[in-house]
Amino acid sequence: MRIISGQYKGRRISPPKNLPVRPTTDMSKESLFNILNNHFTFSELTVLDLFAGTGNISYEFASRGSNNITCVDEDFGCIKFIKQTASEYDFNIAAVKSNVFSFLEKANTVYNFIFADPPYNLEQAKLEKMVQSVFDRKLLAVGGMMVIEHSKHSKLSHLPNYTFGKNYGGSVFSFFEISEEVSA
Repeated sequence: MRIISGQYKGRRISPPKNLPVRPTTDMSKESLFNILNNHFTFSELTVLDLFAGTGNISYEFASRGSNNITCVDEDFGCIKFIKQTASEYDFNIAAVKSNVFSFLEKANTVYNFIFADPPYNLEQAKLEKMVQSVFDRKLLAVGGMMVIEHSKHSKLSHLPNYTFGKNYGGSVFSFFEISEEVSA
């Protein structure tokens, strides 16, 4: 696993082999950040990384200048690794050990970018619940974006605020956006 751009471009990060993760591939990550480069100034973002695993996506944001990043994962080993890596590179990353759904129910921060990489075998209903929680609780800023990496067997295009999807082999990135304030 490597950081593909920014201050730490080319740095390799080697997580322990015993972590229960499936990191986003470098090719998929590079494609994702090519899209994001056209939408955001990274130094201005508040980022939430759900099912963070190794922290792969968060390190990319930090290397590109994002200073307000929160990683959430339920696995103690993943959180420990993220904290160690963030300390080593002096990244401003808060690593929170929590069930993602519990975290979303209690969260009160508004994020400019939310990334979620749940296990590919997560039930369709739980994927949909995660998306619904983010929008019901108004956790995504107007003009912000949420991206969910999921199996090609899951479908999210029918959900509100879905804008487009990108396929990368067996993986799909589904993009959600709030383009303007919705009046009540």
